[in-house]
Amino acid sequence: MSVAEPRKIVLFRHAKADWPQVSDHERPLAERGRQDAAAAGLKLTDTGIPFDLALCSTAVRTRETWKLAVQEFPQRPKTVYEERIYEASPGELIAVLNETPDDAQNVLLIGHNPGVHGLAEILAASAEGDARERMNRRGFPAAAFAVLSFTGSWKTLEPGVATLLDYWAPTE
Repeated sequence: MSVAEPRKIVLFRHAKADWPQVSDHERPLAERGRQDAAAAGLKLTDTGIPFDLALCSTAVRTRETWKLAVQEFPQRPKTVYEERIYEASPGELIAVLNETPDDAQNVLLIGHNPGVHGLAEILAASAEGDARERMNRRGFPAAAFAVLSFTGSWKTLEPGVATLLDYWAPTE
C-alpha cells in the first residue's frame, strides 16, 4: 500500500457494559450492549471500509464487542489484542497507532472512553458534512464509532492530521 493513499481509522467504543462484582477489566457486556455491538457491526460493514487490522483492548467488554461486531463483516481482519488500549489516553492511543505497519491501510481500534472520544477530537482538523456536529451533540456513547481519514505513514499520525468522515451511535 502506498502511504500517499488515504488511510482510514475507525475509533470504536465498546458497547454497554454490565456492572457485576468483578474488576473493571473483567466487566462483560450488558444485554443492550450485545444488541448494540451487533448493530454497530452492521453499520461498520455499511461503511464499505475493508479493514486490514483491528486493534482491540484486552478488557472483556471490548473483546465481546468485537466478537459480536465482526460477525457482521464479510471478511475478518487480522486482530491484535493490545493491553495498552485499556484506560489509554489519546496520546497513548496515538503511540499504539504509530506502531502500525504501513501495509495496513485501514485500521479499526476498539477501546474505551474518554480516550477514544478524545482521540477522535484531537486527530480531526476538519470534518465532512455534519459529522462533528453529531459527535459533539451525542458525545461518544457506548458502541459509537468515528471514521477518520489521513494521508501518510502510521508513524506520522498526530493531532490535527485527519478528517472526520463519519460518526455513528446506536441512537443516531
